[in-house]
Amino acid sequence: MNDSHLILGVDIGGTSIKAAVVDTRKGTLATAVIRTKTPRPATPKGVVVAIGELAKRLKWQGPVGVGFPGLIKHGVVRRAPNLDASWVRHEIVEHLRRALGVPFVAVGNDADAAGLAEARFGAGRGVRGTVVLVTLGTGIGSAVLHNGSLLPDTELGHLEIGGQDAEQFASTVARERNKWSWEQWGRNVDRYLTTLEYMLAPDLFIIGGGVSADPERFFRYLETAECKIVPATMGNDAGIVGAALFAVPGVKSLSRKRSRVKA
Repeated sequence: MNDSHLILGVDIGGTSIKAAVVDTRKGTLATAVIRTKTPRPATPKGVVVAIGELAKRLKWQGPVGVGFPGLIKHGVVRRAPNLDASWVRHEIVEHLRRALGVPFVAVGNDADAAGLAEARFGAGRGVRGTVVLVTLGTGIGSAVLHNGSLLPDTELGHLEIGGQDAEQFASTVARERNKWSWEQWGRNVDRYLTTLEYMLAPDLFIIGGGVSADPERFFRYLETAECKIVPATMGNDAGIVGAALFAVPGVKSLSRKRSRVKA
């Protein structure tokens, strides 16, 4: 596979690492998704080796895009709360480029990857103006796009509202931990989205995470925000597709580096 629109997308998670070749023109998977367990401890060396094994299984030697659960600046990890502490200040792009021996590697935040995929091919496709993706899970991830262009590395799940980090009352884990009803939790999410709306004036909210598969349970309580709110539509493919999009020319402000290696 050497077509220029085919890119290997890799989604690094706390429990597993998934990969597939993506057709970035259509936003679809060109191969089956393959996965491996995230190493324990999840050190840079262990994770990069795991990604290399996935690329080898797919017989891939072309460009690679990676969704990373943390903050990357200029190819260097600033934080990675769900992986090993040794990631901090690690040059992830250079490490991957050398280890994989591929011509091009781009790395970005995993929530940004999902947001980019949803904006290009999912629930936000064709929407002009500002689109905000919020993923509700163990924490709260966020991605902000304007007319399809990504503002990378937002951490809106840590917005303080009423003296509390939003993750403490609006994440899925918060609902489970506190045994809140769907109504009580839904109204918490509504308060969070209303605050985001006041700050960003979005044209569309997209709600992602596992709960987006059951929007009828809590969407009825999202009634304060004035802009439209819809569930994400790309499911588990969003992280892989969005990661591949990181490596598409024209996606700006992401950690990327071209290699001298000929593939």
